[in-house]
Amino acid sequence: MMILKAFIIGGILCGIGQIILDKTNLTPARILTLYVVSGVVLSALGLYQPLADFAGAGASVPLTGFGHLLAKGIREAVHQSGALGIFTGGLEASAGGICAAVTAALVMSILFRAKSKQ
Repeated sequence: MMILKAFIIGGILCGIGQIILDKTNLTPARILTLYVVSGVVLSALGLYQPLADFAGAGASVPLTGFGHLLAKGIREAVHQSGALGIFTGGLEASAGGICAAVTAALVMSILFRAKSKQ
């Protein structure tokens, strides 16, 4: 049942992004930023954690989940370190995911060569 909930919620989040991409002139980079900021705002309002608890990976894997992770990390670091946590909390909370993404990108760049379009 959890897989079905993750699939539905993740699909809805991706579907919304596709509709925004198709119906507006926003670039993919702006939509990415919109999703991350939306995750931060929903987390600050206390609305994203219940969604993440309900949908699991369907809510934590998309970009809104990254925004939620940043906000959660900053909130925890501020409680522990004070104002310095504003600068360190987000990176500390997301370091594992960022490292995995950079490592995967490096491996793919070694395995595959880009071809010019002619």
